[in-house]
Amino acid sequence: MSGAAPFLGVLGGMGPLASAQFMLRLTLLTPAMRDQDHLPALLWSDPRIPDRTAARLGQGEDPLPWLLRGLRGLEAAGCGAIAIPCNTAHGWYEAMQAATALPILHIVDAAAEDLARQGIRGGRIGLLATAGTLAMRLYQQRLEGRGYDCLVPTEAEMATLVSPGIALVKANRVAEAYAPLAEAARALKARGAAAVVLGCTEIPLGIQAGPAAEIGLPLVDTIDALALAALRWAGK
Repeated sequence: MSGAAPFLGVLGGMGPLASAQFMLRLTLLTPAMRDQDHLPALLWSDPRIPDRTAARLGQGEDPLPWLLRGLRGLEAAGCGAIAIPCNTAHGWYEAMQAATALPILHIVDAAAEDLARQGIRGGRIGLLATAGTLAMRLYQQRLEGRGYDCLVPTEAEMATLVSPGIALVKANRVAEAYAPLAEAARALKARGAAAVVLGCTEIPLGIQAGPAAEIGLPLVDTIDALALAALRWAGK
């Protein structure tokens, strides 16, 4: 075991299906020929973590103590870095990073790297995300400095398409989530978006439940983007 690669710590459960999908994609995106080529990873999946959007909108319990509990558990297990497959949880990124010496891979930076990988290095892009993520301007603040102009859904689109689509995925009604989420993505395309960032880890699951190619523009799956960032951290 001497000199063995450190574990990637995955702080998950927000929601459980998105965390499971992250582990699946981390495995499938790894250039591996055998078990031993894969990245050692530990998933801390705690669905009891209070709702992040409700907290950010002042309507629910602060999730930070629960997030820090997960961080401490992953630290104690010997992890070398942390990935959090939940976009809205990154609203507490600074507080979490201040509480640990381990690097926390930022999902918005991972999304920006994926945009560049797809040849989109600035300009107008669309953003689908939870109301909490949008209210925090989590993506807007971090991407504007890289030359992106973020288009977001209208309040009506959030109320009738995006939030219901996310809720359907959380309720394990994934196939039903495609229609509202795809309609929201097409609305951003109609307003001039050159690509759409799926800035909630439930949204890629809903989009992939239907013909994603029919949306007709590049999509950034933030689950995949974060998995690729983890593989870069591990030198893979």
